[in-house]
Order: sequence, then C-alpha cells, then structure tokens
Amino acid sequence: MQASVKELIGMKSKIKNIIFDWSGPIKNLSENHFWVVQKMFEHLGRRNISLRELKNNYEEPYMNFWHKYFPELTIEEEQRIYRNVLADKDRPESIPYKNIVSLVKKIKKSGCRMIVLSSDFPETILHEIKDFGLENIFDEVVHSVHDKSEIIHELIRKHDYRPGETVFVGDSSNEVEAGKNAGIKTISVTWGFTSEEKLKLASPDYLVQNVRELEKILLK
Repeated sequence: MQASVKELIGMKSKIKNIIFDWSGPIKNLSENHFWVVQKMFEHLGRRNISLRELKNNYEEPYMNFWHKYFPELTIEEEQRIYRNVLADKDRPESIPYKNIVSLVKKIKKSGCRMIVLSSDFPETILHEIKDFGLENIFDEVVHSVHDKSEIIHELIRKHDYRPGETVFVGDSSNEVEAGKNAGIKTISVTWGFTSEEKLKLASPDYLVQNVRELEKILLK
C-alpha cells in the first residue's frame, strides 16, 4: 500500500537527492510524445493507438511495450523509426507538464541535488531542457537508457547519494523496480504514460496525483 503525502512529509531523513525521469514527470506526454507513438504505429502498418490503451499497456524497458504489438521488432529498427518520426516537421512542440518547471527550480534553490535518468535521445531532451528554462539545474542528464535498473546503482555511487535521502520520481513500473532494487524511495506520478491502476500494482512508495502533492513531498 502506498504511503500518503503526510506520511512522507514525516520521514526522519530529509530528501536531499532526486532522480527524475524526463518524459512523464517533467515533459508533458499527452501531446508531443503520444503523437510520436501514433506515428510510429502508422509506420509499422498498424492502426493508431488510443491514449487510454497506451496507458494501460505501456511499460519499460520500452521494448517490452513494442513487443506486445510487434514481436519481431528489434531495438535498432524501433530507434530508427523513432528518430525518423522525431524529424517530422509536423511534430507538436514539446511542452513541460503544468507547474513542474517552477517546482524543479524551487527544488534547486532548496539545495537538493538532482539528476535526470531518461530513455529519451539527446537530440530531443537536451533541447527541451533549454526550451523549458532548466539549463544548469541538473547535476547530470543521462539519456538514451533502455533499462534504468541497469544504471541507477552506478549513478547513486557516482554522485555519492545516500539511499535514505534519495528518491526516484517516475511514471512507470520499471522506475519503481529500479528504485526499489537500488534501495531508494520511489514516487510515481499519475500524469505520465502508465495508468494509475498499473502504477498501484507496481507498489511505489508514494503515488501522487498532481504537482502540488509532489511539491509537498519533495520540499517539506
């Protein structure tokens, strides 16, 4: 059972280190990224997928999701199609989730250390960080990661994060698993690609419905 926001606020160890996933918690997925997925389905010769179906079936590592629909698809082919779609001039502009940018800046001012651990490619995420006004905010931006559970231990050691003072903010079951395996707390946001029902099944330590709840957890 997930802890409440009030329970987390009462934690004895102050949160000093935050690992953010990018697409979902920070980048709004309902426009740009959902459009990309639909276009990829078209390229692969299948009908468009609805946002509801996507949220019910999405999982990471992301090839687990694609293999549900295209069992023979290789990661090289998936990445090639993904990059082609990203280059489409009609692709909607990337935008941050409402109020998340101001929260990230508040967190920076509070003295917390932050890094990004994302499967997004550098040609998108680095530009988005600049466009969102989040340059020089994160200690490190790790991109192009297929399975976050394979690298999170190395990041925690590299940045000398104490597990009891560290949380992973994500929107998928894989991020919950990665955080738990690394011995850190996990916070799942419900506005990303994974449905709230699936997130509950993954048993994150904390489940938040909006940025206001997230702020109460991370800053108080």
